[in-house]
Amino acid sequence: MKDSKLVHRFILLGALCATLCVASMTGLAEDQSWQPPRTPDGFPDLQGVWANNSATPIERPDALEGRESLTEEEVTKLKDRAAKLFNGETDAAFGDSVFNAVLAGDEDHESYDPTTGNYNQFWVTDRDFDNRTSLIVDPPNGKFPELTPGAAERTKARIAYLKEHPADTYEDRINSDRCITYGVPFLFAGYNGYFQIVQSATHVVILQEMIHESRTIPVDGRPHLDPAIEQWTGDSRGHWEGDSLVVETRNFSSKSTLFQSRENLHLLERFTRINPETLEWVITVNDPTTWTKPWTLVVLLSKSKDDLFEYACHEGNYAMEGILAGQRAEEKANANAGGNE
Repeated sequence: MKDSKLVHRFILLGALCATLCVASMTGLAEDQSWQPPRTPDGFPDLQGVWANNSATPIERPDALEGRESLTEEEVTKLKDRAAKLFNGETDAAFGDSVFNAVLAGDEDHESYDPTTGNYNQFWVTDRDFDNRTSLIVDPPNGKFPELTPGAAERTKARIAYLKEHPADTYEDRINSDRCITYGVPFLFAGYNGYFQIVQSATHVVILQEMIHESRTIPVDGRPHLDPAIEQWTGDSRGHWEGDSLVVETRNFSSKSTLFQSRENLHLLERFTRINPETLEWVITVNDPTTWTKPWTLVVLLSKSKDDLFEYACHEGNYAMEGILAGQRAEEKANANAGGNE
């Protein structure tokens, strides 16, 4: 059914409805007195390198239930706390762990991977704090919508399988472990969360630093690929609505993944320069086979003077060798321990 026009219309309608609600829920106001620069073709110029170093978690922490924003005093305290916790010597904090660790006042913050350890904070960039308590703006509670019964069962089965078979072969590992893709949209912040945008009259290219993969997005009105043609990062088509670039992506591979969603994933993204230093990235995610309703998040990308550097994940991919060898060693140790009982 996912290939039918009816399903695509349903998905797109839900995405559009969610996107229309964003401005009122984020509290973000575009500077109406500022106009974005334009390319020779007359389109808003989004080109350059943009960084996602946001400390704001995707989901709102339970401790901040019912609060869409923090006070300026609270933001200042978070910044001070982060400077003490993540001072270049401690283990790195990735993703939501920055905000949650600071919020909890965790003096003994541990790596997100306590088994093997992780980079220390020296290897990641300073984070950007604003007063939002979640990137998710719809649903209004700042949380993911409920999973459908089918998705809940899939998730439960996957967790159960990986508990018993975490690394039987490389195929048990996620796509990023295998140096295939970090997926679209790439939401990881603080470590190589940089994007370079290049434009022509007919295409926009978004190059992401992780695995240096690019999204080539036609903006000349051509139709989507046949639904039978599925791709790791989906099939994107863009168009301009005023000063915003709107990108619709579908045709994801069944081996792709965004949280619990796979081949039925549908994305609607809106890129808007709201001031000289900020690119607002509004993402509406829809998959009626995974979530009970669409959900929308807003990422504020900051203009960067830095260059993108190649993330050569496939140069040996030592991580995969270590993961599989470590699992074999653990299995051998467990077998030996069992034989000694």
